[in-house]
Amino acid sequence: MSETPEVRPPVVTPVRVIIALCLVAPFVAMLWVGSYAKTDPTFIGIPFFYWYQMLWVLISTALTILAHQLWKRDQRARKDANGGAVK
Repeated sequence: MSETPEVRPPVVTPVRVIIALCLVAPFVAMLWVGSYAKTDPTFIGIPFFYWYQMLWVLISTALTILAHQLWKRDQRARKDANGGAVK
């Protein structure tokens, strides 16, 4: 009867907030069309509307890789904290 209750790490942590922001930022940037619905400035003859979206493809890739690396690190830390068992 004197079992100690299981101590679980919090579900929402600063690392998980950063992961969420990394994954949400591209959606917000692309859904806010008014911010990039223009032709100037052009880049090597390509209107802003198009090169801005192509730039976000690269940014989204980098943010997704960062989120994945942070997630793996968070899962390893949770596994170590729980003595090898992740729930």
